[in-house]
Amino acid sequence: MKVLIVTYYWPPAGGSGVQRWLKFVKYLQDFGITPVVYTVDNPEYTLVDAELQNEIPRNLEVLKKPIQEPNKILSKLKSKQQETSAGFLNPDPSFLEKQLQYIRANYFIPDARKFWVKPSVKYLSEYLKNNKIDIVITTGPPHSLHLIGLELQKTIPVKWIADFRDPWTDIDYFHQLPLTDKSRQKHRELEHKVVQNADQVLVVGKTMKENYKQFNKNIHVITNGFDGVLLGNKSELDKKFTITHVGMMNADRNPKTLWKVLSELVQEDKRFASVLKIKLIGKVAREVKESIRKNQLEKYTEFIDYLPHNKVLDYQKSAQILLLAVNNVPASKGIITGKIFEYLQAKRPILAIAPSEGDLAEIISKTNSGVVVDFDNQDNLKNTILNFYKKYTDDELNTESIHIEQYHRKNLTRQLSDVIKNMT
Repeated sequence: MKVLIVTYYWPPAGGSGVQRWLKFVKYLQDFGITPVVYTVDNPEYTLVDAELQNEIPRNLEVLKKPIQEPNKILSKLKSKQQETSAGFLNPDPSFLEKQLQYIRANYFIPDARKFWVKPSVKYLSEYLKNNKIDIVITTGPPHSLHLIGLELQKTIPVKWIADFRDPWTDIDYFHQLPLTDKSRQKHRELEHKVVQNADQVLVVGKTMKENYKQFNKNIHVITNGFDGVLLGNKSELDKKFTITHVGMMNADRNPKTLWKVLSELVQEDKRFASVLKIKLIGKVAREVKESIRKNQLEKYTEFIDYLPHNKVLDYQKSAQILLLAVNNVPASKGIITGKIFEYLQAKRPILAIAPSEGDLAEIISKTNSGVVVDFDNQDNLKNTILNFYKKYTDDELNTESIHIEQYHRKNLTRQLSDVIKNMT
């Protein structure tokens, strides 16, 4: 059995977007399924991790087609201020930047990779006529790739799975885009069309499934996960009371209440101040750094730029506390940051600033892996940190997490293989 996977993110791409299908591809052959990957030939990746290329199976067939990306042209027109904003939307754009944001939001629907759709459909139509492929799988974002599956389905009798690593119109930054009402409606129409027409739909959380099931009954939740062996327990921990966050931290993800609480604790307890260490690994928005500065936490904070994936694991397993900061946006209950699963792998206590009744909170609760505190619950957050700190001083800061193995990439690939085999 053969599946064709259409993905924009593929090594040497770094970051979270590449992990899901790189790992599925790694394990699919263990379940009697041969993957073929179709990806871009000249990508414009914000993050690069060349070491991930070592995880690609040696016998994997990889098809590539060049892409014309307007982002390359638009990036040349950006101001220096935006170039240093960690890759996030500039909250204070210049006049030119406002115009570029408007053009990108309203003329490149669903996204700037839309120009890859037509040549890809032409190329893959020919490939599918000459090669036996049982199922085509498209993964987004970028969600324009789902339009490739939609068009192929119309022209060739092939079964199609649409995989949503993130929501479409419920994605965390959608509300920030300067979209006209007409453009918003166009996004929703395309999203519904994709979900309705796909033979099967994959999502990463229950909230996404609930939102989509009115358009398609064949929806499966297959979360993201972790790879390799479980860490923690025997790892050498940081000597200081480290609160470590891994991944991008934009303005919506800025845990303002946390900075305020930590500032109070530093002022109230000199010993706490002497051992506190905040580690932020990855791109950090200007607004976050400004919050840290206003709360006089600069000397306690270490900013570490993007690291290769294998290096990040070392920081995770040695942290006293692993911080998860969910975007404080309208769709926050459905956000499950992929980092949660590698945090589980590290087996260190998790502190999540997130909706207490969201999808992420349910995972943390069922795995007994940490504590979830709502965005503005300052008293609860302060008590939680003090409880962690007391255990740290007593050398008892550990986690007795359970049921973690279900999130191993191989077990998740088994779930995927069941969906694929049931289709045929």
